[in-house]
Amino acid sequence: MVHRVNPVGYYTVESFTGAEEDILRRYFTNLDQPVFALVNLPEVVKGALFARYSRSAKSLRRLFLDEFVDELDISGDATLDATMGVKRAETLYERVFLEYGDDSVAQLGGVHLACEQASNLLTKILERGRLMSYLEQSTRYVAYDSRSDGRYRYYRDPDVLMSSLGTRYVGDMDRLFDSYADLVPRMAEFFRARYPKAPQDSDMVWRQAIRAKAFDAVRGILPAAALSNVGIYGSGQGYEQLLLRMRAHPLPEARDYADMMLLELRKVIPSFLSRVDRVDRGQQWSQYLDDTRINSSAVSAQLFSGDIDEEPITTTHVRLLDFDPDGEDKLIAAMLYESVDVPEERVLAKVRAMGADQKRAVADAYIGDRRNRRHKPGRAFERIDYRFDILSDYGAFRDLQRHRLLTVEWQPLSPMHGYVLPDAVVEANCTDAFEGAMERSAELYDALADRFVDQAPYAVSLAYRIRYVMQMNAREAMHLIELRSASAGHPEYRFVAQEMHRLIAEQAGHRIVADAMRFVDHTDPDLERLDAERRAEQRRLAQGG
Repeated sequence: MVHRVNPVGYYTVESFTGAEEDILRRYFTNLDQPVFALVNLPEVVKGALFARYSRSAKSLRRLFLDEFVDELDISGDATLDATMGVKRAETLYERVFLEYGDDSVAQLGGVHLACEQASNLLTKILERGRLMSYLEQSTRYVAYDSRSDGRYRYYRDPDVLMSSLGTRYVGDMDRLFDSYADLVPRMAEFFRARYPKAPQDSDMVWRQAIRAKAFDAVRGILPAAALSNVGIYGSGQGYEQLLLRMRAHPLPEARDYADMMLLELRKVIPSFLSRVDRVDRGQQWSQYLDDTRINSSAVSAQLFSGDIDEEPITTTHVRLLDFDPDGEDKLIAAMLYESVDVPEERVLAKVRAMGADQKRAVADAYIGDRRNRRHKPGRAFERIDYRFDILSDYGAFRDLQRHRLLTVEWQPLSPMHGYVLPDAVVEANCTDAFEGAMERSAELYDALADRFVDQAPYAVSLAYRIRYVMQMNAREAMHLIELRSASAGHPEYRFVAQEMHRLIAEQAGHRIVADAMRFVDHTDPDLERLDAERRAEQRRLAQGG
């Protein structure tokens, strides 16, 4: 491995043999940058690579060499070069654009892009767009306790490193990772003693469940600077919008990363992104985003100068801010609308005259017999909305933020709302080590905040809470709540999902909506990943694995 500070920040450069480079050059647009596109591969292979990527500590190129090449017939690909053919493609796209218009055509060309060595702050920026698909490396399957050539995996901002705080930044980050590395085996031993292997479980199933439980317990120590890998699939239009936002973002890492992404994307869809850095187009759009952010921040600072919470919240907190008291009548009317031939207001008037049993009968017919959570009712459930204000640890926010068919807005990450101390850490007598890491994280944030306001959140551990709002229609609420309350989920975001479900039923009084969510799990499992690992093993055995 080679570690270097290049014009866009600190990144690790992998080493490959000559034979490996010969193979990789056919399918990846570069061999030495953290951002690269996948080409000349079947779509199913790209998808499988990204899926495996999310649970592996390896880079995508190394994963491809180690686990995929031997399964593929690449004998006919010897003359391929992922970097060739750009000019020809560009000429073709330009001709099509002139005839059909760039916006519509840009929705039809897609790219698989690997984004490696991205901080946890950057991953949230990458994953903000609605019309793209993402797979992010999981803290539940990938350990952060090892060093690569003596270096832990966290982002090293060049400006911070070159300042008088550079040495302290590296030292404090290393100590946070040391604490994580020390607690992972201690918590694993604690869980092994608490949850002995059941006779029907294989060693592998039990070990994987224990390992995930240990990672869940201590992942809160990891700082937001911890590096992750993100696989993205999106259209040219989706990437254009993402790059415009990134180029206007105050975080230097985001702006630098946008430059690398644009370089690689132009190797495969050049004309789709021709407007991004044009002075009269993309630069103006990005400047507009930057101006509105700065002006809004200035107005907010003036209005709320000196305001603080009179009674700070010190626990995970979910509040239902807004809902329609008449929502269920509107929902029932929407269920009926496509089956009748009268204006919607007449349908709604009919519904309001119905009794509770009649309304329930309509809902039962529309929702049907849901055999699993993937059986989703139709778009009538998009008729009503819910808006939640949430205070949870940053680790849970990371997972919830990836849901795209909703509106999510979040406040700056800092230590001001305190942190979540897992019960298991207390029971394992590891409280002092965990709290010591939290104190180190907060002190480093304070040291950075005055000089590096945008980079200071790198120091904040994932256990610290962040405030955010999520607004969604009932259909998306069903998807999110059923998925994130599942027994295999992390306890922190499971609590958020369970509270959302309770508030829809009790505060909003939308019992039909709440009852339709038949796969919400309010249980408290011992080993969250155990059932999932059992099912995974059954699938492997069924395939002869």
